[in-house]
Amino acid sequence: MSKLVVDCGNCGPDFNSIRQMVKTNFEASTVQTHGAEDTIELLRKRKVDLITVNRKLDRDYTDGMEVIKQIKAISEFDSIPVMLVTNYDEHQESAMELGCVRGFGKLAINDDATKTLLEPYLGKAKVDSAQSH
Repeated sequence: MSKLVVDCGNCGPDFNSIRQMVKTNFEASTVQTHGAEDTIELLRKRKVDLITVNRKLDRDYTDGMEVIKQIKAISEFDSIPVMLVTNYDEHQESAMELGCVRGFGKLAINDDATKTLLEPYLGKAKVDSAQSH
């Protein structure tokens, strides 16, 4: 069964990089949201396996931590893992203090370490046929 990732607050190119990495490596699809309101609306309508939130939202540059706080304040979403997308370790630490799981940075989207981070939520990564020969 295909998994669903909600990616909140990334610009088009970054969203597409995340979407492509998820699609290529997992039986999962990714949908884009732009802030707390549309993210929460989507969470109420669909089963979501993972939420990624950009540190600074593309649409208005507000802090992604505010989106995380709003999601975490709703008990029905407690079981959905949330990751902060940032290259800065101190922001990852702050997000984990709010109840997030360790996220990844945009510079590491295609790293093996990022795929390993996603596996607990999206299932085992697909084996690249080029690597299996």
